[in-house]
Amino acid sequence: MANLLKKIRIVLVETSHPGNIGGVARAMKNMKLDQLYLVSPNIFPSADATSRASGADEILAAAKICDSLQEAISDCTLVFGASARDRTLSWPVLAARECAEKIVSDGNLTNVAIVFGRENSGLTNQELDLCHFLLRIPCNPAFSSLNLAAAVQVVGYELFVASEQRQEHKLLTSEREALATSQQLELFYQHLHQALIDIGFMHPDKSKSIMRRLRRIYNRTRLDTKEVDILRGILRMSQGNKCNE
Repeated sequence: MANLLKKIRIVLVETSHPGNIGGVARAMKNMKLDQLYLVSPNIFPSADATSRASGADEILAAAKICDSLQEAISDCTLVFGASARDRTLSWPVLAARECAEKIVSDGNLTNVAIVFGRENSGLTNQELDLCHFLLRIPCNPAFSSLNLAAAVQVVGYELFVASEQRQEHKLLTSEREALATSQQLELFYQHLHQALIDIGFMHPDKSKSIMRRLRRIYNRTRLDTKEVDILRGILRMSQGNKCNE
């Protein structure tokens, strides 16, 4: 999943203060993002940027300088434009978390750009025309202007969490045995039913409601084939012990 994060670039358009570039680099490194693109920055490189980066110097050193937003996103197949302002024209809007979920769930992902505009005016409508989605960070509507580095930190956090969860899910799925088939489950339920009768837990004529509840319990867990084998082994052992009494 780290490879997925490496496909995501943070694009800053005409950043006026170099310290903000350094703050963004620091936020990116916190969240394992390392692709920084700068479109016509006012001042860069800068000692202020290096100071604010607080150890994320390699991100600043590898930053790509572009003359236009078109150049910065030319090889991207998915582009998000961050904006806190309402627009006259309607763009498809995603919250930061929805943006992250969309990115990590895209099986055909190549390069993704998340674009942040100028500190004082954001992105122009012409620049948003180049984006597939408008990205919003939910916050206090009475005070919705976020510091540039803070905005990147929030989006980076959602990307990091979503990618980690996706990786964890993939590991669990790859390590798990194949899920039990309907036939295997029915054989298990028949075996369970008979075992509960054999050990005296249920009466043959009064077992329907209990078995229905037990089915619900096991169906919620979505047993795999190995788990069914283990449970049936326990049932055989309990039946054998009952016969030996």
